[in-house]
Amino acid sequence: MFQEKTEGNDALAIVGSDKKRWGWFEIFNIWANDIQSLFGYTLVASLFISYGVTGWTAFAGLITAGLMVMFLVNISGRAGVDYGIPYPVLARASMGTQGAKLAAILRAIVAVFWFGVQTYFASTALNLLLVTLTGAPGGELYFGMTLLGWFSFIIVWILQMVIFSRSMDWVKKFLNLAGPFVYAVMIGLLVVLWQKADGQLLSSANSIFQNPNASFGTELSGFIAIVGTMVAYFAAVMINFSDFSRFARDRKSVVMGNLAGLPFNMVFFSALALLITAGAAVVYGEQLTNPTAIVEKADSAVLSVIAAITFFAATVGINLVANFIPAVNGIANLSPSKISFQKAGMITSLFALVIGALWTSFISQVGIGAFVNTLGATLAPLYGIMVVDYYLVRKQKLNTDALYDESSSSCYFFKQGWNNTALVAFAIGAVFSVATVWVDALAQLSGYAWLLGALLGGLLYQWLSKKTLVAMPVEAVN
Repeated sequence: MFQEKTEGNDALAIVGSDKKRWGWFEIFNIWANDIQSLFGYTLVASLFISYGVTGWTAFAGLITAGLMVMFLVNISGRAGVDYGIPYPVLARASMGTQGAKLAAILRAIVAVFWFGVQTYFASTALNLLLVTLTGAPGGELYFGMTLLGWFSFIIVWILQMVIFSRSMDWVKKFLNLAGPFVYAVMIGLLVVLWQKADGQLLSSANSIFQNPNASFGTELSGFIAIVGTMVAYFAAVMINFSDFSRFARDRKSVVMGNLAGLPFNMVFFSALALLITAGAAVVYGEQLTNPTAIVEKADSAVLSVIAAITFFAATVGINLVANFIPAVNGIANLSPSKISFQKAGMITSLFALVIGALWTSFISQVGIGAFVNTLGATLAPLYGIMVVDYYLVRKQKLNTDALYDESSSSCYFFKQGWNNTALVAFAIGAVFSVATVWVDALAQLSGYAWLLGALLGGLLYQWLSKKTLVAMPVEAVN
C-alpha cells in the first residue's frame, strides 16, 4: 500500500517501514548541520555582544530556545513518523488538496532564496582560499564579483548539485560526516587561537561573560530577545520537519535525536563561537563575528584550505536541511504527476543560481530582507494550523489514500480543494505576523512574533473548526 501512494513522485512518496533507516544519530546531525553555517556562527557570536546581557544569560536563552524548538519539532514531526509522509502531503489534511500547494510553495520560496544566498557565502570561502594560494587579486568586478569570485561561486554551485542529485540515503551519510567534521575543524581553529593568545583566551572570554551595567530588566529583555531570535532562526525547519522524520525508524529515534541534537548542539556550538570570538579579540585586537574574517586575518594557507572545506561542508549541510529538500518537495507538490524530484531539484538549483549570482550587485541592495522576513512571517500560522488539525481536530488519524487523491472524492478536497476555515485562520495570523515586520509600533514583537503568529493561527483554526464543522476526523488507512 505504501509503495503505491507515490503519485509517480519519489519526492512526495510515503516512506514504508522497510525504508525507515534513520536513527537518533541521523536526527542529531540534522541539527548539527542546521546550526553550523557562516550565518549561524555570526548570529550566535553576535548574541554575546549585541544584546547587552551577561554571557550566562545568553547561554540560558540559547538553552531555552533549544528546548523550545525541540518540543515544537517533536510535535510537528509526529505525523512524518506515524505515516511516512512529507510536509506538502501533511498540509493537505488542514489546507485542502489545493490549499496545501500555497502552504508548500511559501516554504519553498523562503528555502530557494536562502539556498542561493548560502551558496554565495560559501563561495566567498573558496574565493579566499584561491586568493591565498595563488596570490591573485581576482581582477575587475563584474556584477559585484571578480572573475575569481564568479569561478568560486559556479564551482560551489556545481558541487552542491552533484551532492544533491544523490538519494536520501546518501544525504544521510553526508550529514553524518559533515556534522562531526565541522566541529573537529572549529576545535582546531580554537587550538590555533589558544596558542597565539598566550594563555589570555579564557580571561578574554570571561570579560565577554561580564556586563557591569546589567540589571534585571536588561537581562530579562535580552533573554526574551535571544530566545525569540533563535526560535525564529529554526522556524522554517520546524514547519517541514516531517520531511525528515518520515525516514526515522520510530518515535523514540526522533525524540532522542532532537534531545541530543538541539540543546547539545546549541550549547556546544555557542561555546566554540564564544571562545573563538574571544581568541580573535585577543590575537587581532577586534571582535570578529565572521569566521571568514578571522581566517583572513590569520593569513595562513593551511588554515585557509581547512576553512574553505569546512565552510563548504557547513553550507551544504544547512542547504540540505533547511533549503534544498523543502524547496524540492514544495515545487514537486505543485504538479506531482509532472514534476519529479530531479526536475524540482533542477528548478530549485536554477533559481538559487540566479539569486546567489545577483546577491552582491542587486538583491542585497534593494531591501530584500524585509521581503524575505515577510515571507517567513507568513509561515507562522501554518505551523499552528497544521499542529492543531493533526492533534486536536483529527486526533492523529489520517486517511493516506485520500491525502494522495486530488479528486473531488477525497475527504480533503473541501471546497474546490481549499479548506476555507484554514484559509481564514491563516490570513488573520499572517496579517499579524507580517505587521510585526512593517509596523513600527509592533517592532518589539518581531523577535518572537513567529511564536505568537503560530499560536494565533492555531487557536483561530480550532475555534473556527468547531463552529463550521468542516474538518472532521477520519479513520486512518495504513
